[in-house]
Amino acid sequence: MQLSMYQASAPVFSKGLRALLGILKKADAHAVARGIEPAALLQARLYPDMLPFTRQIHLCTDFAKGAVARLAGSEPPSFQDVETTFPELIARVEKTIAAVGGFTAPQVDGSEDRDITLIRRGETSVVKGQAYLLEQAMPNFYFHLTTAFAILRHNGVEIGKKDFLGIA
Repeated sequence: MQLSMYQASAPVFSKGLRALLGILKKADAHAVARGIEPAALLQARLYPDMLPFTRQIHLCTDFAKGAVARLAGSEPPSFQDVETTFPELIARVEKTIAAVGGFTAPQVDGSEDRDITLIRRGETSVVKGQAYLLEQAMPNFYFHLTTAFAILRHNGVEIGKKDFLGIA
């Protein structure tokens, strides 16, 4: 059986986002239970030159919603990147899950050879849909998801592989 572009994108992003939702809820509960100021986790970084936790969540959700929308030939939904609390980040992830879930297989399937136009730092590039999904969107999504997970784990939040995989 052949794997479709829809099967390789929307359900995969949705599963990762649901795992992220669980991780965020555990981090929020961890801070409350231990009397930790949430900002200590929300602004944490793995290294000084890396982006803070909140920005990792912004980017993770941006890659998920942006990829599926672009593959469907739609303009990606725009979020403001203003979330600074666990409840706000949780709401953003829920909004992203809804956005990704709003696309159907017929909209995304067949996008392997669709031209995807990207503008980064003022530079425009065009890539084919399959290359975009597999070589850019998916790796970036997992990079930011993994970094967010690592920041929380490094700061003592009791999460593990099952949480990351969304099977906890």
